[in-house]
Amino acid sequence: MSEYINNNEMKLNLLKEKIKKIDSVNDTEAVKEELKTLLNEVSYEDVVIVEQQLVEEGIDKDKMLELCDLHSAALRGLINPQSKKMETAGHPVHTLRKENQSIKRELEFIQSLVDQINNSEDTTDVSELFLKIRTGINNLMDVEKHYSRKENLLFPFLEKYNITGPSTVMWGKHDQIRGLLKNCVEVLKSTTKINAEDGKAIIEFVLTPAIKLIDEMIYKEESILFPMALDHLSEEDWLQIYKQSDEIGYCLFAPSAEWKPVNLSNEFFSEVIEASKIKLPTGMFNLNELNAIFNTIPFDLTFVDKEDNVKFFSHGIERIFQRSKAILGRKVQYCHPPSSVHIVEKILNDFKSGEQNKASFWINFKERFIYISYYALRDEEKNYLGTLEVTQDLTELRKLDGERRILEY
Repeated sequence: MSEYINNNEMKLNLLKEKIKKIDSVNDTEAVKEELKTLLNEVSYEDVVIVEQQLVEEGIDKDKMLELCDLHSAALRGLINPQSKKMETAGHPVHTLRKENQSIKRELEFIQSLVDQINNSEDTTDVSELFLKIRTGINNLMDVEKHYSRKENLLFPFLEKYNITGPSTVMWGKHDQIRGLLKNCVEVLKSTTKINAEDGKAIIEFVLTPAIKLIDEMIYKEESILFPMALDHLSEEDWLQIYKQSDEIGYCLFAPSAEWKPVNLSNEFFSEVIEASKIKLPTGMFNLNELNAIFNTIPFDLTFVDKEDNVKFFSHGIERIFQRSKAILGRKVQYCHPPSSVHIVEKILNDFKSGEQNKASFWINFKERFIYISYYALRDEEKNYLGTLEVTQDLTELRKLDGERRILEY
């Protein structure tokens, strides 16, 4: 019958009516079979247009979010995501896709643990499995940066072309996922000792909804959002997104390739190094000098802002603990194993309250003696600005004896 439905407006009206008809999960398979018979496949442009029309018709936001889940299930496998354009390594969409691959791996890791618990006898102690799940959920909290780049960088450029459907629908789904992940973190904090019976209840009511919604978001991005964005945004738009992405940070993936627009001149692409100096109370630098200093100092620095987000790390040649740009923008609590998170929280709370200004630790690491200090950063009025982590390898310094003067150089 699909050959008779060749008028695009007719196809769109049919698709919209079928989507509006879905009232429950039980309807999705029936609607999918009808659409498969009538249309064979649905282009991503048609899905975007229909969603946009529903928004413009004033459909209730909550109803739209509900429809979003249902029609995604009904259209899974029918949407043709092919774009007229392809992205290369380093391109913002390439990075988003790589992040999705990493998110998928975390979801599969968590699901494998969930399956083990669901297949266990109710009286079985599954505390260790839940500890591993907690690590996986902590990693998934990184998805905040993935969604934040969409919301603050990609959606505004789409809106410039009057494409408002994705920002209206997806932003609402992002918030639902944020809430579900937050619930997961809170519940898993209390699962230090748990049997399979209680674990299965947590899986059903807390973990599974989060896993499902994140997986569905990946499908929507890959089949609809990314192809549409590639076809509509210009290279100038992508360049602006590319330049601003570092500030927000990345999700479980650190892009290493430098992306250069093919059709833009070098003057468009060149990063502008400010000629003006960075003036401080005791002197000044230019950006190249400051970067060289941070990469040369014989210790590692990591800065966490007052909202507990990792904002900067030095990248010296012999860094003790390796860092990647994937941690930028990440909550520092999720950079530590669950067993030590409460200590991290205690240090941060003591810094914020003013009770402490420094916390120091020393460990043996790979036959080296490592000294780690955390310092509270404060402004002139003693307001808390964040925390500075300083990590030093003191192995050779501990061996020093006597003295060596400059004349002995």
